[in-house]
Amino acid sequence: MPKIDILITGIGGQGIIMASDVLAQAGMLDGYDVKKTDSIGMAQRGGSVVSHIRLGEKVYSPLISPGEADILFAMEKLEAARTSKFLRKGGVALLSRYSSPPVSLIGGRYRYPSDEVILNCLNRRTEKVYLIDGLAKVAGLGNIKTLNVFLLGALSGLLPLSRQAWHASLKNTLPEKILNINLEAFDLGIQEIAGGTLK
Repeated sequence: MPKIDILITGIGGQGIIMASDVLAQAGMLDGYDVKKTDSIGMAQRGGSVVSHIRLGEKVYSPLISPGEADILFAMEKLEAARTSKFLRKGGVALLSRYSSPPVSLIGGRYRYPSDEVILNCLNRRTEKVYLIDGLAKVAGLGNIKTLNVFLLGALSGLLPLSRQAWHASLKNTLPEKILNINLEAFDLGIQEIAGGTLK
């Protein structure tokens, strides 16, 4: 049973904590020992949110040290650059193309970095970078609020967890009225990573 360290990051309101809960539960359902901790900060105001999730045969601490994350999973691309120090050399970065410029950048002399700048930052750690435009895909489902679950589907393609465990975890976590559309979004995300290309 391999040890896997995953750092999930994004901003308040994106469903980071829910996504990390689903991942942790899926890991437990597949027999992994799982440790998890969240850093919320000023999340209600659009601030950074970070979740540390560690899976293995036996895990003693939830915290991932800089340079040790096997996977960096970012739902907002600037947050991927900001937390890139946690990614181990040769790890995998999976990030959404979604951007949400901080209020401090609006009208100021600093600009939100381009995709090229963000990818260059990540490429210092790894060549395995997936940049996914999920909003366009979930818009076709009729509910863009399923973006976090779509991205979880993409993440599932990088992890040795069963589809049954993922689906069971989603069913245990989400209200019944939004379950089916989220299961669709998850399965769509699986297809995205299967056919995806490294940036």
